Amino acid sequence: MNTALAESTTQPITVVPPPRTVLRIERWPDHVTAELGHDLRSPYVERFWLGILGPSALWLARSLAYGLDEARSFNLDLLEVARTLGLGDRVGRHSPVQRAVERLCHFELAYLRGGVTLVVRQHVAWLDDHRVHRLSETLRAEHRLWAEADLASTPERAIRRRFASVAHLCARNRGTPDDIGRVLAGHGVPPTVAAELTCWAIEQTQHHHPITAQPDRLSA
Repeated sequence: MNTALAESTTQPITVVPPPRTVLRIERWPDHVTAELGHDLRSPYVERFWLGILGPSALWLARSLAYGLDEARSFNLDLLEVARTLGLGDRVGRHSPVQRAVERLCHFELAYLRGGVTLVVRQHVAWLDDHRVHRLSETLRAEHRLWAEADLASTPERAIRRRFASVAHLCARNRGTPDDIGRVLAGHGVPPTVAAELTCWAIEQTQHHHPITAQPDRLSA
């Protein structure tokens, strides 16, 4: 008997696990953004968030939002959704559907928990000033008109939205609760409202861990 062949047949077989093809989808509860922001299926998101997120990520986010209308959580077959959205037949690390998931996490519309659960928003905030500046000149002018109309129709909500944006920006810049409270107080925000928005802003940024920092993010 060929010794080399005998040795080769007795070596343990290493099985490389296939990429994970199913994610558990759950809701990201956020009453502040639900109150002050926009549904992912709204004209505002289609008009202004499209150029920020990109079409693949936006269509994925909308698909997930529709799914969460039907159930509090569900299993997402990545291959099926990739084919449904025209993103090809791959679900690996560098596939279009994977990049769409990454963009949702990068822009804080979702976060990955435990490597198997994607927690997803159904509402998004108004674009902050930084993202508005990334829009085309035409869209910036149109966005200004939307904001002015919102202020005229619901002034209290518009002002509260502005304060929420300030609190969130402070939290993203690693501000402490005391820091955020002082900034809001400087804007004349009532203490009870400032306390609520501070807690909300801190909670939102706690979940922002970019998926790209996890090399085995969708591998079994």
